Amino acid sequence: MTAPDQDRSHGGGAGTRRGGGGREARSAERREAILQAAMELIAERGYRRTSLAAVAERAGLTQQGLLHHFPTKQLLLVGVLEARDRWDLASAAVASGTLRTDALAQLVDYNATRSGIVQTYTVLSADSVTEDHPARAFFESRFRAVRASMAEVLRAEYGDALPGGLSAERAAPLLAAVMDGLQLQWLLDPEEVDMPTAFRDFLALLGAGEGHGGGSGEDGRGAGPGDQPGAGPGAGSGGELGGG
Repeated sequence: MTAPDQDRSHGGGAGTRRGGGGREARSAERREAILQAAMELIAERGYRRTSLAAVAERAGLTQQGLLHHFPTKQLLLVGVLEARDRWDLASAAVASGTLRTDALAQLVDYNATRSGIVQTYTVLSADSVTEDHPARAFFESRFRAVRASMAEVLRAEYGDALPGGLSAERAAPLLAAVMDGLQLQWLLDPEEVDMPTAFRDFLALLGAGEGHGGGSGEDGRGAGPGDQPGAGPGAGSGGELGGG
């Protein structure tokens, strides 16, 4: 019987007769292809104009094949956000050797080039506050992980206490809130809100402007995501450790 996720080009060939390990690897590859296609289309069209049919076509699958992996559009969008987090985490770690505030600033720079992905994150995260939303569990878990990772970043950079006296744990929710809040303001008024510069201004308030990679040049920006190996589009596709 034809596998439900069969693509259009390979028919019922040898790939469908592989053992369990081969099928699992093939399924994982197709999931990655679907997520990559969805991310590309969201970047091009925005998430509301990205249909499951268009994603399936871009990934080389039938729509039925896509639905085998992602039964609804909301689950596909959550999958895109999960993949984006995974890819960006790896990208930031490679770029900086360890997660620090300068790596976060570079990811904010990168997010400013991909409004479709940021919009997807912002809308889904806001919608998820309703109890029956299918993405609620994802965002609850994500924000717990984000706060923990932000505390780790701040502790690695400042030690037990920030210059203003806050502990890393108390400052972490503020850092995540600034990242998400700036994204919302930037989406609504990109000509007025310079998201990368505003984020570096906040890092300066935390004490990152003096000897903590607060950037260089007249506008306070450091190297952009394309200026270091492993950062930005060349290192992976996707979003932001603390925000969208």
